[in-house]
Amino acid sequence: MAEAKFGQAVRRWRDQVSPEAAGLPTGRSRRAAGLRREELALLAGISVDYLTRLEQGRAAHPSAQVVAALARALRLSDAERAHLHRLAGLAPPGPHTIPTEVTPSVQRLLDRLAGTPVAVYDATWTLLVANPPYAALMGDPSGWRGDERNGVWRHFLGPGSRVRLGPEERRGFEAALVGDLRSAAAHYPADPRLGRLLADLRAHSPRFAELWDAGVVGRHATARKTVDHPHVGPLTLDCDVLTVAGSDLRIMVYTAEPGSPDAERLALLTVLGTQSLRG
Repeated sequence: MAEAKFGQAVRRWRDQVSPEAAGLPTGRSRRAAGLRREELALLAGISVDYLTRLEQGRAAHPSAQVVAALARALRLSDAERAHLHRLAGLAPPGPHTIPTEVTPSVQRLLDRLAGTPVAVYDATWTLLVANPPYAALMGDPSGWRGDERNGVWRHFLGPGSRVRLGPEERRGFEAALVGDLRSAAAHYPADPRLGRLLADLRAHSPRFAELWDAGVVGRHATARKTVDHPHVGPLTLDCDVLTVAGSDLRIMVYTAEPGSPDAERLALLTVLGTQSLRG
């Protein structure tokens, strides 16, 4: 019964969100004013199959990350977001938990950077939303669940990323990741998700435990990164990390020098990859 009510609510809100409000192009062949299931799945960063099972009441206990992603994609109000969490059997986000809401102003920024690889992370480096160009560049995250969406976990315990790191770059990158989690733990000491993440990293990654226990701190800075893409080869891009004041959101943006071969490859990858993700 609970699963059915959750799915019904998602479907109802999906029917009420116009493509224009979600920052999507509209076509003349649309039969409904709301979002298609494929569009909501793309916006929320989950698979169409999983969204289908949620809407049909065949998938139980969606995670807090999935519920938050659906709430963002559906442009829910605070009250609606809290209601969706309760329908999923989850406590609504409180003042002592790490913010995961993509604010309307940040969402408008994403909508206007539709041709640029952009992703938004929370204070623990958990991926909240990635636009299609970012997914085409770094890999489609729609099938990632739980800690798989966390950049620190993926680096120390998971498959890593497509970014090529030399020894010095790796040391600086790891110091920044550990420093960011240390800062998040200081600001949100009662956040249960962060507590579980830290315990897992310290228990299963000797490298993370070494850096954490040594008190290593660092911070992310603008850098040129080489991304080894399986289809177009290496791309050397500028990577900027912007912090949203008051929400602890991190916006990661990849750009290429105009007119460069990397810019041409990125443009090609963005077009082909976006078509693939939407196909």
